[in-house]
Amino acid sequence: MNILIIEDETPAFKKLFAYVTESLKSDFEYTHTRSVNESISYLEKMSYDLILSDIKIIGGMSFDIFNAIEVSTPIIFCTAFDEHLLQAFKTNGIAYILKPYAQKDIDEALNKYQSLFHKKFNEKDFFQQFKVVIEQKNSYKKRFAIKKPEGIKLVNTEDVCYIEACGDFCKFKDTNAELHSISKSIGLLCSELNPEHFFRINRSYIVNITFIEKIVSYSKNRLSIKVKGLSNSLITSTATTKDFRQWIDR
Repeated sequence: MNILIIEDETPAFKKLFAYVTESLKSDFEYTHTRSVNESISYLEKMSYDLILSDIKIIGGMSFDIFNAIEVSTPIIFCTAFDEHLLQAFKTNGIAYILKPYAQKDIDEALNKYQSLFHKKFNEKDFFQQFKVVIEQKNSYKKRFAIKKPEGIKLVNTEDVCYIEACGDFCKFKDTNAELHSISKSIGLLCSELNPEHFFRINRSYIVNITFIEKIVSYSKNRLSIKVKGLSNSLITSTATTKDFRQWIDR
């Protein structure tokens, strides 16, 4: 089996390669490309059984590759962006995996490839898969209903600068510098919020990437973060710093 892996970020490539190796449990040949031009060059002179591709890569988007050269190879898209679902559907895509993905996501995609190999591609089933992904993406919390003496105030999650754990409840500040409290644990809130925008940097704080004003090194394995609405800086834990660096660089 010969696979083309199109991924411009080295950590993401290593993670994907490890998952594919674990899933296939057999030897396979592969080519790793990082840019539009490099991918076109290899596809012009080599044939592949399967392509795994990010969407936003060096030199443009992977769709630029498939527009420039005719490709009949099945494609599994692995990306952090869900807005390209329909465009991917117009190519030879057979699966659309959203980052951050896990081993089971790669297993399911490769199992689908195996089941579809030598079979007619079922567009109805594939579109249904996209529908499930969209519904999952849209299931994240969109607003908080905060009880106030004067009534219930609605705060959109996109306007939340940060969330701080305070025992069994949490408090957060919005873009108007207004402080609110909510009767949920920080762990539960972390699972309800969209990980594209929110990250739990330590045991006590979740930050919204939109309102991060400054990031500097604090120690070898920790970062100091200045967030809008807070006078003091927040410090990442040693356990989260590596993942946080990857999160902000996506």
